[in-house]
Amino acid sequence: MKFGIVRFPGSCDEVDALVAARRVGEAELLWHGDADLRGVDAVIIPGGFSYGDHLRVGAIARFAPVMGEIERFAATGGLVLGICNGFQVLCEAGLLSGALLPNTSLKFVCRQVGLEVVNASTSWTGACSVGETLSIPAKHTTGRYYAPDPVLDELEANGQVVLRYRAGENFNGSARDIAAVSNPAGNVVGLMPHPEHAVDLLTGSADGLKLFESAARVPA
Repeated sequence: MKFGIVRFPGSCDEVDALVAARRVGEAELLWHGDADLRGVDAVIIPGGFSYGDHLRVGAIARFAPVMGEIERFAATGGLVLGICNGFQVLCEAGLLSGALLPNTSLKFVCRQVGLEVVNASTSWTGACSVGETLSIPAKHTTGRYYAPDPVLDELEANGQVVLRYRAGENFNGSARDIAAVSNPAGNVVGLMPHPEHAVDLLTGSADGLKLFESAARVPA
């Protein structure tokens, strides 16, 4: 399994994602200005502040040359994971439903959160079990997941809600405690918490490594 991690101007977690991916396979950085995925099997759009979050979080990154290739890659079943700012970019690009709005507190929050696995059959959660709890850090100001109720109903009916914040852990006000969603096929997933920061027990949790292990299990 070969992972490609996109680097935008303003990315700040791409190296952590690179190191995490290398625990389960090969990995390299992909430059936002290159319309070339270099034959990778999975793409990770990392956290940070792509293009300085100008206009709206993820709004400019959506038009980067690399995103056109990622959209084609996803459409043919390629594995794509958006983490934090990457989740915002995927929503802006229309690869995932919904939007990420400012936290209800209007404050930046950095904390460890408990997540419940709702769907363990996506390409990024196959190493997990339904109902399993993952302890993963989150850090954002604009991470409140929102979609109209009919869209939320559809996501739930289709099994596209992948992770939820556990009771009392939804600090940003996300609709229905949603922390991660997928596309209908399950090959594209976006989440606000940062699994790349939870891949070693020395950091307090290795639960995030399961997402990378899940992708590595998918036949190339």
